[in-house]
Amino acid sequence: MKKCRGESSSKLDRKTVERNRRIHMKGLCFKLASLVPPQHSKAPNSKDTLSQQNQLDLASSYIKQLRERIENLKERKEKATRSQLGIDANSTIDADNAMMVRSRLPVIELRDSGSSIEVMLISGLNKNFMLYEVISVLEEEGAEVVSASFSTVGDKVFHSLHAQVKISRVGVETSTVWQRLQDLIY
Repeated sequence: MKKCRGESSSKLDRKTVERNRRIHMKGLCFKLASLVPPQHSKAPNSKDTLSQQNQLDLASSYIKQLRERIENLKERKEKATRSQLGIDANSTIDADNAMMVRSRLPVIELRDSGSSIEVMLISGLNKNFMLYEVISVLEEEGAEVVSASFSTVGDKVFHSLHAQVKISRVGVETSTVWQRLQDLIY
């Protein structure tokens, strides 16, 4: 008699474990399907009417689409970097080219749009300058910095500053600003 109870108990345990596994998998599938944006599916509110298999297929195709987009963006970024650095699109960036790019750093770019100035500075991690000194140059030349940000990508630091001209009638002499920034950074 004990043998029957043991077999019955283990069957019940296996059924419970299997039921819990199915409930857990259903919850995970629902969570995955909820991460797919509605515009990716063909019909509005189609997640409610799709089978679990169709929801998984939809999520899989969305993930593939995201991967393709990432690859496309990486290629565009590389092309833009090559074009900005003046490197031929067909050449590979090897150690010699990387040294050439590093030797060009830092880079200063100044855009004057009348009442505002945008300063873009690209430097290497080892060529530091104080951002407050750049802000001081802009303010001494008649511009007020309204935003400043930086980001680090690989071994390069990108600084971006946006300034407004304090007195629009007087303006800011961008060539003087550029020369002072050159003196400061180099």
